[in-house]
Amino acid sequence: MRLHRNLVFAVIDALNLIFNEGEYADKVVQKVLKFDKRWGSRDRGFIAETTYEMVRYKRLYAEIAEVKAPFSRPDLFRMWAVWAVLSGIKLPDWKQIEPTPERRIKGRFDELSKVRKYREAIPDWMDTLCEKALGEKLWTAEIAKLNQPADVILRTNTLKTTKEKLRKALLDEDILTEPIKGYPLALRLPERANVFVTQSFKDGLFEVQDASSQLVAELLDVQPGQRVVDTCAGAGGKSLHLAALMENKGQLIAMDIYGSKLKELKRRARRNGAHNIEPREITSTKVIKKLYDSADRVLIDAPCTGLGVIRRNPDTKWKLQPEFLEKITKTQQEILRSYSKMVKSGGKLVYATCSILPQENRDQVNSFLASEEGSGFSLVKEKKIYASKSGFDGFYMALLEKKTKDS
Repeated sequence: MRLHRNLVFAVIDALNLIFNEGEYADKVVQKVLKFDKRWGSRDRGFIAETTYEMVRYKRLYAEIAEVKAPFSRPDLFRMWAVWAVLSGIKLPDWKQIEPTPERRIKGRFDELSKVRKYREAIPDWMDTLCEKALGEKLWTAEIAKLNQPADVILRTNTLKTTKEKLRKALLDEDILTEPIKGYPLALRLPERANVFVTQSFKDGLFEVQDASSQLVAELLDVQPGQRVVDTCAGAGGKSLHLAALMENKGQLIAMDIYGSKLKELKRRARRNGAHNIEPREITSTKVIKKLYDSADRVLIDAPCTGLGVIRRNPDTKWKLQPEFLEKITKTQQEILRSYSKMVKSGGKLVYATCSILPQENRDQVNSFLASEEGSGFSLVKEKKIYASKSGFDGFYMALLEKKTKDS
């Protein structure tokens, strides 16, 4: 593999922004890829994949390179040299790369690989917490899987097409996909491709959505004509799925505290042909109170640590702080107790997170059911999804039902 100086420098620039300036990896990669219009898809792929791989294994590479944060530019080049040696790439004769002891790098790698927190490159506190929460065997398997890049998964938009027609349309655009057993609307790309430039995407025939995430709307058991509330809608991936399951009939209220995300949802809804979505910004508790006892179905896709989606956001490992877990579990509890009041008698509620921690999942459901607000609900079923078992993102979802007045 021939290395181009400007591509490697772009990776170093990206790492500096992520590690030293605290910027988010996905935003940084988008920004850096715009540096040079002449870069082709292979160049862009090298920058994106190398950056993500180095973010993923930051601790391991820093340990082998014997450098500590904040990283100077020479430090980042040393880490990059470690990545290159371990990837079997011949190092170029550049002044930025001092003579690199290849045998020593491989020796250190073999030694450190015996210890999970180095091998999987995770902070001590996270390793300890997750081992305690999940047990050593499950956590070891889980973090190994969460360190592998995620597949590109599409969800067919049934308001406009069928899965078979979508496969054919994408094939006409030279994009190969395959169905996934047990996921009725999902298609997986065996090879990565930029699906956002396809005509099929512009026509709203699909959305990019992980297979685990596609199970959330399904679990809510929505019917056409119902009043459904998606309480933490964000940019609306699950809202769009719900609209399709409702066949555009009934009322789907998509709520969020961030108006900017709801603007993005409006744009996506237009492309998807989803007409029954009504975005509502949560500007005060009044917005919630107006809907008490009125919804057939309520989805609470709660804010969480995001530990189940590290494959997509590897910098979560470095951005997340132990105190955040305490803060977010309080928020989850408040949201569940407040938003559940929107469910009418006989209605259903799904509580979901993209976390694998029981503290954010079953513990929250148990705490809710034991509270005054949750006393009228019962747990119908729950799904704990682990990347190491499913091959997809880690998720949790629980379906709760509100008892009818006379039961």
